[in-house]
Amino acid sequence: MAKRQLSRRQSWRIGKIQEERSARAAKRESRALEELQGGDLGEEQNGLVIAHFGVLIEVEALDGEQAGQVFRCNRRSNLPALVTGDRVVWRPGNQQNGVIVALLPRHSELCRPDMRGQLKPVAANIDQIVIVFAPLPHPHANLIDRYLIAAEHAGIRPLLLLNKADLLDEHNSAHIDRLLATYRQLDYPLLEVSAQDGAGMDELRQRLDDRISVFVGQSGVGKSSLVNSLLPGIDTRVGALSEQTGKGTHTTTTARLFHFPNGGELVDSPGIREFGLGHVSRQTIEEGFIEFRPLLGHCRFRDCKHDREPGCALLAALADGRIQEQRMHSYRHIIASLPQDSY
Repeated sequence: MAKRQLSRRQSWRIGKIQEERSARAAKRESRALEELQGGDLGEEQNGLVIAHFGVLIEVEALDGEQAGQVFRCNRRSNLPALVTGDRVVWRPGNQQNGVIVALLPRHSELCRPDMRGQLKPVAANIDQIVIVFAPLPHPHANLIDRYLIAAEHAGIRPLLLLNKADLLDEHNSAHIDRLLATYRQLDYPLLEVSAQDGAGMDELRQRLDDRISVFVGQSGVGKSSLVNSLLPGIDTRVGALSEQTGKGTHTTTTARLFHFPNGGELVDSPGIREFGLGHVSRQTIEEGFIEFRPLLGHCRFRDCKHDREPGCALLAALADGRIQEQRMHSYRHIIASLPQDSY
């Protein structure tokens, strides 16, 4: 069923409510900063943002005797919004608290639009996006392709991960096999695992070592179960599938960073059922389909929409099998969902 569009007045009211909430949060932040700065603050040191709860940010100390300890911090009002994975400069307070005074440069960031269409960072300094899907809830190539475009756009290595491989049966294996064959043909790295029985988990651990990875995927695919299996003792809440919709119920409420014993970090992000691409251009979408890249710019018409135009390089590649039908369908579906001004 198509998503209901908000009216201009409804959008204005939502924006107004969010502005009021932001103003109240800013006042609370200001009071907290005044209390902290009224006391003695320690020397500036480096830290890592491992979670975000409203105006409070959890920072792991990276320097000196306090290295490894976690502090609840406020941020200076002149700083941009911070996300899990950010490297920061902070000053400790008189207890397990402190103040973030600077944001260090990000080498990458994963973003998505919020409900108002404004671009919002989800995680920073990521090396690898682990795109998790499963036999249930039913996986859709279009959603996987959206994540792949986001990864290509951000310059972050993708890893496709089929979880719940133990649920493969005669009812879903044919669909899953076709789906996996599509991405294997494109040489995307792909693993099949089961957090339930442990199959493939050792290879997954090797792929995560010495990298900063983020798990993404629709709710119910088992991201929290994977975290619990990879990091025993974390006890991330696990949600069940809705009996009515067959979709996952949301469990993770904030992106959180975990350390692996052998090196590397994992960011577990809130489950999302869609990954909007309204913030990117048509050209970015086209370049996000890696098999399109050698063909772009070779159509007869400069403004080719790759639909019915004569001399279209993509349509010719589709006809002779160099582009798969599933991927072209996904491309057209994503393009149709873009705002008109993105064309």
